[in-house]
Amino acid sequence: MAAVNLGRKPNPATDAPLEPGALVSAATPAAQSGPEHVEEPVAYDAILLASFGGPEGQDDVIPFLRNVTRGRGIPEERLEEVAHHYRAFGGVSPINDQNRELKAALEARLAERGIDLPVLWGNRNWDPYLNDALSEARDAGYTKLIALATSAYSSYSSCRQYREDFADALEDTGLIGSIQIDKVRQYFDHPGFVTPFIEGLRGALEELRAAVPDIDLETQAEVLFATHSIPSTDAAKSGPGERGFDGNGAYAAQHLAVAEVVMHEATGGTTVPWQLVYQSRSGPPSMPWLEPDVNDAIKGLAERGVRAVIVVPLGFVSDHMEVLWDLDREAKETAEEHGLHFQRIPTPGVHTEYVDGLIDLVLERVNGTPTAERPAMTDLGPWYDVCRPGCCENVRLGFKPAIAGLKP
Repeated sequence: MAAVNLGRKPNPATDAPLEPGALVSAATPAAQSGPEHVEEPVAYDAILLASFGGPEGQDDVIPFLRNVTRGRGIPEERLEEVAHHYRAFGGVSPINDQNRELKAALEARLAERGIDLPVLWGNRNWDPYLNDALSEARDAGYTKLIALATSAYSSYSSCRQYREDFADALEDTGLIGSIQIDKVRQYFDHPGFVTPFIEGLRGALEELRAAVPDIDLETQAEVLFATHSIPSTDAAKSGPGERGFDGNGAYAAQHLAVAEVVMHEATGGTTVPWQLVYQSRSGPPSMPWLEPDVNDAIKGLAERGVRAVIVVPLGFVSDHMEVLWDLDREAKETAEEHGLHFQRIPTPGVHTEYVDGLIDLVLERVNGTPTAERPAMTDLGPWYDVCRPGCCENVRLGFKPAIAGLKP
């Protein structure tokens, strides 16, 4: 077995070898042949809750950012520019505490539902790392894991990079061939993820009517569905090419489809204008990223005479740093500077529908639920259990070893 260095980000994997006759690396037998949807029951030993991770003190901030940007040649001065977001919160990202809450909520609900599956937790970029979680699984004798990533959409950073990091952790711990990891489907349109946004927007519209009684929602208010911007090249490669998405790929298409559902369900027939906006871009100005930026969109609303804006953080599962800083601070300040009433609805967090929805996604694979019986609130889903060949390529870095999908 390879030497295991716990408490640090795993080294990049050099390979993700296939079992004899398999088409999907490190997969359970039910998924090894690469079906779009696995309809064969699998007796998993544990759930692997996989997240981004975040610093938990001032001394952690720069090492954490180095982990996040490893291999990209980002200069230290640029890291310092980003670091002030974390330093403003004492160097502590809220994401780890949010994952602790989610893990506890999953464990409690699993017990209430009589489901005997322990929950392991590992991060991509900070302690506890994914190799720590896999070592915990090995020590407990768990060999079949079903992964829940805290990311609902299809793109390199929100899906394939998780699959690469699983491969990194397996190689780093010497557990390739000993532990199998499947991953639940991207759940952007699962009711458990979408319902909290519907409830949140419905409540925000009621609050807006009360706060600004004379407002005309159809001409003086707008809903901004906000998500993390990604490079345009990554967006174009998100999702399987054969699905025929436009130049912004599955990533934008999924968000737009979910936003339409949320608007339809939350507004009760009221025609409130809305648009999809992006935030948190971090690339150089020379690299195109998805637009419009949320702050630019807010400025444009003010110029059109809009009086109020409701921000729906549709791309996020919890109130982590990008929500607290980029929306609650920067976007809110932009709205106030331009005289707009500002509201931001909650993320799913540990909403009961979201927690139950994640468990239901696991049970789809435990029970081998037929595709026709799987819930999806848009015409795009239910999404794939096994990622398709070439899905969500990182054009700048190329294809790295990954699991839970067909090569490359």
